[in-house]
Amino acid sequence: MLVIKEYDRERAYEYAKRWAFSRNPLFRNYSGFGGNCTNFVSQAVYAGSCVMNFTPVLGWYYISDADRTASWTGVEFFYNFITSNKGLGPFGREVGEGELDVGDVIQLSNAGDYYHTLLVVGAAEGSYLVSAQSDDAFERPLSTYTYERARFIHIDGVRLEVPDFTDCFDALYNGTEIILNDYSEMQMTPPQNE
Repeated sequence: MLVIKEYDRERAYEYAKRWAFSRNPLFRNYSGFGGNCTNFVSQAVYAGSCVMNFTPVLGWYYISDADRTASWTGVEFFYNFITSNKGLGPFGREVGEGELDVGDVIQLSNAGDYYHTLLVVGAAEGSYLVSAQSDDAFERPLSTYTYERARFIHIDGVRLEVPDFTDCFDALYNGTEIILNDYSEMQMTPPQNE
């Protein structure tokens, strides 16, 4: 069963702060191969969600350079995944310029094609502050970029799979077994008894 959890914007921010000017050795650096911007933003969004979507071709994941989806590293593919994802992982929507929060995404366009992906890390003096790679930046004002158009992507949340506990009811109702639910594999905090 899919449930929605909150996207952890602070973790996305902290990841961007930690890695904006260096490269995480867990991921290939695509700076010399078309750019590392979307790869870096995917890493930060993953830091804030901790859920990948392993759907072949149309999902969003990175295991290695040879085992990843185009949406992890490609500007247009990332947009298509995030704005249409109905399965596991982060999901969002295109919004107006003034509707972004820390951890959201901006993509820039010149001559019709979107070519650059940025992570929002703050705002100051009427401009978003962004973090990026390829042209490495942290807290760089969006107003210092040259572009024709921008699209703004708000991450609404993260879907994850949790076990279906209906078997607990049946066993309890029939008096056959007490089934203990193991929350340790659910990536969620179990309810606390007060």
